[in-house]
Amino acid sequence: MLSAFLLKLDWKELLMGHEEWSFLLEIILRTVIMFLTIIIGLRVLGKRGVKQLSLFELVVIIGLGSAAGDPMFNKDVGIVSSIIVFMVIIFLYTLVTYFIGRSKTFEKLVEGKSICLIENGEFSIENFKKENLGSDEFFAELRLKGISQLGQIEKAIEEISGEISVFYFEDEKVKYGLPIMPDSLEHPLKNIIQPGYYSCTFCGYTEEKQAGSTINCIKCKKDEWIPASNKKRIT
Repeated sequence: MLSAFLLKLDWKELLMGHEEWSFLLEIILRTVIMFLTIIIGLRVLGKRGVKQLSLFELVVIIGLGSAAGDPMFNKDVGIVSSIIVFMVIIFLYTLVTYFIGRSKTFEKLVEGKSICLIENGEFSIENFKKENLGSDEFFAELRLKGISQLGQIEKAIEEISGEISVFYFEDEKVKYGLPIMPDSLEHPLKNIIQPGYYSCTFCGYTEEKQAGSTINCIKCKKDEWIPASNKKRIT
């Protein structure tokens, strides 16, 4: 049955659709032209346009990709019209970039702004809520920077590019903080059995507690705690 199916199969329709084999050479020519157009466009955008992408720049790149991709293989899309799209996108990018340089308000409107997520070893809760960022994902990014507990961090800032910038306490100033190693938050306590330093699992607030203490966190009012760590970074 398989051999009969393969014999009946229209291989030309499968491989080329409604186009003729001669269109392959045209695809090659179209691709070369659009490839060179992309290179020229990115050179005009400059290094900033490709090194770190803000939301606005991502829209520009997607627009350029769509304008470049369709005419490479779609016979119905002319190359000239795609190049015009390229020119309009680059013009709009240049115009918006000009206004970004002239107005801080416009810059924040288009690109957003950097936001502090951790300050003095604790979450800036209100700022963290504004970002679409899960704690596990965030902790993974911090671990990649060699961080094992929040008390090592003076400030952590999410930049407009989505990158996390971290400023560390000096070793002698490292505080007790919330451990962020895998599985460290799996067994929170509501009743303190042994005295010591404990961190709130929700906001990272850390304080010394006595045995039997069940007081809610003074910062977020949550009531789950884990033993804090004062481990220093290994650099």
